[in-house]
Amino acid sequence: MLSLSSGSDARRGRRRLLGLLAATALSPVAAFAQAPAQAPAQMILPDVDVSTQAERALDPVRGFVARQEITGSKTDTPLIENPQSISVVPRDQIDARQAQTLGEALRYTAGVRGENYGTDSRTDWFQIRGFNAQDNGIFLNGLRYNTGYAGTAFETYGLERYEVMRGPTSVLYGQIAPGGLVNMVQRRPSDVPAGEVRLTTGSHGRLQAQGTATGALTPDGQWLYGITGLVRDSDTAVDQVKDDRIFVAPSLTFRPTDNTQLTVMTYYQRDRTSGNQFLPYEGTVVPTINGRIARDRFTGEPNFDRFNRTQVGVGYEFSHRFDNVWSVQQNLRYSRASINWDQVYGGGLQADQRTLNRFNYRANIDTNAIQVDNQVKAEFTTGALRHTVLAGFDYSQINYRNAQQFSNGTGLDVFRPVYGAPVGALPTPYDNVRQVNSQYGLYLQDQMRLDRLVLLAGIRQDWAYSDIEDRDAGGARRYQNDDAFTWRLGALYLFDNGLAPYASYARSFQPQIGTDGAGNAWKPLEGEQYEVGIKLQPTGMRSFVQLAAFHLTQANTLTADPSFAFQQVAVGEIRVRGVELDGVAELGNGVSVIGQASMLDPEITKSNTTGEVGNRPAGVSKLNAGLYAEYTFVHFAKPLSGLTIGAGFRYLGNTATDNVNGRVVPSTTLFDAGLRYDLSHFSETMKGFEFSLTGSNLADTRYVGRCSGVNGCFYGNRLNVLASLAYRW
Repeated sequence: MLSLSSGSDARRGRRRLLGLLAATALSPVAAFAQAPAQAPAQMILPDVDVSTQAERALDPVRGFVARQEITGSKTDTPLIENPQSISVVPRDQIDARQAQTLGEALRYTAGVRGENYGTDSRTDWFQIRGFNAQDNGIFLNGLRYNTGYAGTAFETYGLERYEVMRGPTSVLYGQIAPGGLVNMVQRRPSDVPAGEVRLTTGSHGRLQAQGTATGALTPDGQWLYGITGLVRDSDTAVDQVKDDRIFVAPSLTFRPTDNTQLTVMTYYQRDRTSGNQFLPYEGTVVPTINGRIARDRFTGEPNFDRFNRTQVGVGYEFSHRFDNVWSVQQNLRYSRASINWDQVYGGGLQADQRTLNRFNYRANIDTNAIQVDNQVKAEFTTGALRHTVLAGFDYSQINYRNAQQFSNGTGLDVFRPVYGAPVGALPTPYDNVRQVNSQYGLYLQDQMRLDRLVLLAGIRQDWAYSDIEDRDAGGARRYQNDDAFTWRLGALYLFDNGLAPYASYARSFQPQIGTDGAGNAWKPLEGEQYEVGIKLQPTGMRSFVQLAAFHLTQANTLTADPSFAFQQVAVGEIRVRGVELDGVAELGNGVSVIGQASMLDPEITKSNTTGEVGNRPAGVSKLNAGLYAEYTFVHFAKPLSGLTIGAGFRYLGNTATDNVNGRVVPSTTLFDAGLRYDLSHFSETMKGFEFSLTGSNLADTRYVGRCSGVNGCFYGNRLNVLASLAYRW
């Protein structure tokens, strides 16, 4: 338990604060339905003029540059006014590069190292500021999306934007790794009729059809609809591995009054693919006496391997404004993911340097989750200080079941493979777990504005409970309870020229399920970050640039238990210091630029494992950078005036295979390019049609994305060319 102050008075004060917060957040409508129409005498109500707000965080953004965000404060806030590093990747930016996954969409975003495991269509693997974020750092509409290891991945075409918040975020979102999170914002209904149909083809036999439409269902605009869908039949860069998908996401909005809105959002997604290929260091990063293993080599069994996943979700966002001060919002979602996963995977080369040891694996995974976030917001002034106060209570329950089976398999000649080895019946599951994780959180945040000075303060109390049943151990039950108090402070100053220097401090926590050799539950991971930076958004320009320097520490990482062999204890520590530059700008005359550079100094500062202290953690690079620029021929006569061309490069720094004298996975530089053509500039009869052609890794550079040990290396993405024809209205 962490506290801002000590002593019984401080503890009693904090209990009173949390009790009051719980009373308001648990039943916001009941608490404020009878709120006074006028504020107390010491409070001055602000004028509300929605007509002056040119952009809202949940609305579509025209172009590459967003001005508003919702992830960093859970309120619609200008990017330049949040004293923490945040990036927004809107729909137009995603479409310009025809990004198909989270990793592709965030290739030019600072602090993010994605696609670590190369061609893997099962899930999104990525780091933020050197810490793995895929396990609990993906959110959908502000609620946790990856609700356990279910290998989930949400269809990018169903999103309006990605928002990346770097650094600890537990004050608003509860248990999370210290590097930060990605919030995926789903497409929502609009009262402006619009839509698109797009046909795509490309590398690896991809055939894809997708479309979206929105508009009003009734003449008065009270009912709005939205629907997005996609169907794909595709192979991948690896033989025998498919990437087939069906996705549909209907949504509906009801607006009975100007102050009340209910939006229901649903999704269904079915995927048919296979697991990733586990390859050895010798044969990928460095050659064997037989050369390197082919990048398209499939190491499983065609008649056995599969990764079949079905995901469904239904939820709503309800909001109501009582007056110029008080408003409430409730976000809720039920989701389910089920996976049938069979795979024969590699486990290192034999002495002949050509026969791959293999193992048979099967997992049946089901995850059900219910999440709700209740918010009460008050906007008022006290003297010259303007406040936006947010009080909330969130709750989640995740039911997770995973039955795993394992056996030794037959070897495979990876240079001249012959498939068809019988897998046979797998033994009784060695790991058959049913787990129920519950979390409750109370939070309070105040965004303050004094002329040009912006202040942000937030506190949160969390309780996390786990009920674990080991069914393969005769139904043995164990329980684990964790709680944490986290807080966040920040200050920012807005200069007339668009500069905004800031400083902030934030904490995070993340429970670890398990015990040490003495039977004591592992302590939660605790994150702590100091950050300073400068944001720049000049008046009259469509641009946003931010430079951040940070010192980030994760305590209680697992390390060897000195008292019990083969056990772990939570006393380790990892420190990451770094500098990030992130920017996007529409410079005029048809020029747009996206760029980032991330320089990290990661180090293991505490460990019981000999040789780890002083090393950088496995899989973390010191330098990543990228720049992508587009030019539209705006000052040329038709038909050239409808053409946009783009090009970019990405530098991925080297990584280590493990924490102790790890072998090095070399750095690489990759090149991307694209073009779009508005066909109406060729003929007026083709108004609304657009042709796009994009390519990533243009040189088809052979590289390894990451090695998780010497027997688990993964080739990076190969040349991928996509061509599409879209019709928009």
